[in-house]
Formats: sequence, C-alpha cells, structure tokens
Amino acid sequence: MLKIRLQRIGRKNDPSFRAVLTDSKNSTKSGRFLEILGTYNPKAGEKNLNADRIKYWISKGAKCSDTMHNFLVHDKVIVGKKVNVLPKKKPTVKRKELKAKK
Repeated sequence: MLKIRLQRIGRKNDPSFRAVLTDSKNSTKSGRFLEILGTYNPKAGEKNLNADRIKYWISKGAKCSDTMHNFLVHDKVIVGKKVNVLPKKKPTVKRKELKAKK
C-alpha cells in the first residue's frame, strides 16, 4: 500500500522534512520513495506541499500518515477532521501504591 508521509532530512538539531510517497513496507529512514510531494521546515515554519499531486495519489488509493493528514486538513487540501497523534496519557501511579501491589 502506498503512503504519503514525512521523511526527515537535514542534519542534527536542524530538522527539516520531505513529504514523500512511498510503499508502507519501506522504513521511514530507508531513503526509498517514489515521489517527493513537498517539504516542511518546522524552524522557519515553511510548508510547501504539491496539492495537485497529493490529491492525485490519494485518488489512486494512497493513504496519509496521521501527521500528514493533519497538515493537509489544516492547509485545506483535503476535507476532514484532524486526527489525535499524541499518545494516550496513562494515569500516574504513586510509588507507595506501586509497592503495595507487589
């Protein structure tokens, strides 16, 4: 299955990302992709996404990663609700309770 996701480029402590189309079986750091669909620079706040190509690949059956989906909804490339990408927060357990269970 084809996926549209972010691939980190740039050096240490200077992140920048490419929006790429890749097979879902490829790892994110493998560097293998079919097409570059845009760039994202979080330090400068720049987002350059090729909306026409993204819509084309979605129409062909490509799925977006959750973060990429949120970017596209924010930029009004696709219509939908944003997806929660944060991990679920577990309730904190105090140490005394933890020792009492053992």
